[in-house]
Amino acid sequence: MLSLITFDTEEEALAIANDSIFGLAAGVWTSNLSKAHTFARGLRAGSVWVNQYDGGDMTAPFGGFKQSGNGRDKSLHAFDKYTELKATWIKL
Repeated sequence: MLSLITFDTEEEALAIANDSIFGLAAGVWTSNLSKAHTFARGLRAGSVWVNQYDGGDMTAPFGGFKQSGNGRDKSLHAFDKYTELKATWIKL
């Protein structure tokens, strides 16, 4: 089964894609690399895949925007999520 939503302009396509309370991931299919970059930049999603879906590895951060998560897991970016910095000053 496949669901389709038609659009007239690229701006309308981005508006439709971003009109969601969720933003975990998005997929873009195109043969135009410039358009792929434009859409990836404009999509409010934590991961954007171009001409594929569900790629990635442990060295890349993972997490969503909006109600699809807060922060990022995996990769070195996740250390900030689990670390609390502390400053201690001692006069001797």
